[in-house]
Amino acid sequence: MASRSLNRVILIGNLTRDPELKYTPAGTAVCTFGVATNRSWTTADGSTKEEVQYHRIVAWQKLAELCGKLLTKGRKIFLEGRLTYRTFTGKDGQQRSITEIVLDDFIVFSDGRRMGETTTESVAPKDETVTAKEEVRKDKQLEGSAPAEASADKEETVNPDDIPF
Repeated sequence: MASRSLNRVILIGNLTRDPELKYTPAGTAVCTFGVATNRSWTTADGSTKEEVQYHRIVAWQKLAELCGKLLTKGRKIFLEGRLTYRTFTGKDGQQRSITEIVLDDFIVFSDGRRMGETTTESVAPKDETVTAKEEVRKDKQLEGSAPAEASADKEETVNPDDIPF
């Protein structure tokens, strides 16, 4: 009997920078961005402390293209993914390690402005949450191909040398 395991990350945080969308030489879309999460607590002497953690997020294929379209610095996002660790040799010849979250799904929270709007005018907030799975499903239906669930289950083998960062 094989033992089960779980590698699942769930975060709610704010984007620290605009997503960077690139393509591998094979044409696979890859998008990277950062998310900050914070926590605060009260110490024994009554003072409030705050800690911020920064996370590197990587999305692939259609999800990467969606991230490039829908996400901008400062937006609040709910995301699900899995933790990955990889090592590479830097430009200076040093061996480096990096921890990333490979994105499986995300929801963009409404921040009081309409999608794509960047003005500072006050707009009555409406429920404009966008889920990645819904968007991928819509794109697939428009293309006339299989539903997103069927294609999302396929795991693509990616050569680390093809990653453009």
